Amino acid sequence: MKSVPDPADGSTLPTVSIILPTFNRIRFLRQAIESAFAQTYADWEMVIADDGSAEETRAYLRGITDARVRTIWLQHCGNPSRVRNAAIATARGRYLAFLDSDDVWAPSKLQKQIAALKSSAQCGWSYTACDRIDANGHPFVNGRLQPPVPQGGWIFEPLLKFEVAIAMPSVVADRALVGQVGGFDEEQRFGEFHDLCLRLALKSEAAALQEPLCSIRAHEEHYSANRIAAHASWMRLYEKVEGFTQDPGVRACCARMRMETSLQLASLQHAGGDYRAALGTLGGSLRRSWRYPKWWVGALKGIAKPAVPGVLMAALRRRRG
Repeated sequence: MKSVPDPADGSTLPTVSIILPTFNRIRFLRQAIESAFAQTYADWEMVIADDGSAEETRAYLRGITDARVRTIWLQHCGNPSRVRNAAIATARGRYLAFLDSDDVWAPSKLQKQIAALKSSAQCGWSYTACDRIDANGHPFVNGRLQPPVPQGGWIFEPLLKFEVAIAMPSVVADRALVGQVGGFDEEQRFGEFHDLCLRLALKSEAAALQEPLCSIRAHEEHYSANRIAAHASWMRLYEKVEGFTQDPGVRACCARMRMETSLQLASLQHAGGDYRAALGTLGGSLRRSWRYPKWWVGALKGIAKPAVPGVLMAALRRRRG
């Protein structure tokens, strides 16, 4: 697939736009960008959206002189979806390839995925298997965690149920398809890429490559380290999907996963000493709870039972005093 002229000014449009958001992380960012430059497929542009990084990162980005790279300078918002959407809005390629500032690609990634999309006209997007690396770039092996095997075709339900796992730097998608589903949901602060992939999977089949063509980095600076906020966002995601699908089985699955996540969120809040928030989370699920006896068991044993007696005992002690 060759570049095409831009009708606006006669310049050449790239086939692929690499979307790379960043906020500092300079040592990881260098490696991510280097992995893009190492691609065997050269018909790309890179749109870097800088979310108000410190001067060290900004100086590095200003020093990139390759004409294929453009940087958008943003005021810091801390919202990854908003930052990615800003980059997508200026992208010119037919396809969007997503790369996070702490991950890296294998050299043949774009070449193999573009070939897969060209040979599968029914597929508007593609993803690959991934491996994991640590902060120093060494293989990160967890023998207890076996990642699901990539599946192609219509994968909405397997993706929803986590029978399929898709990492952000593994995806290449038709820009028109991403626009059709509305891009990233800027209100979805965590799980935003899973949300996007679910909407892509509703609209188009996926081309899946079994070969691990990207590396996900495990380190201490992940945005998703706030587990309470992350669980609240996942509850929102399940409610959202339940609202836009008409399939009874999918709706039931979303409702069940939302209830399970509410227990996990309440447990985290309870463990952190925020009993009022934990009971509030449970209270917000009561109207759905009659279908889920196991939810009641978990709520009573794990959260309500330890919390309520403590409150009552404190009241008794005050009365005795």
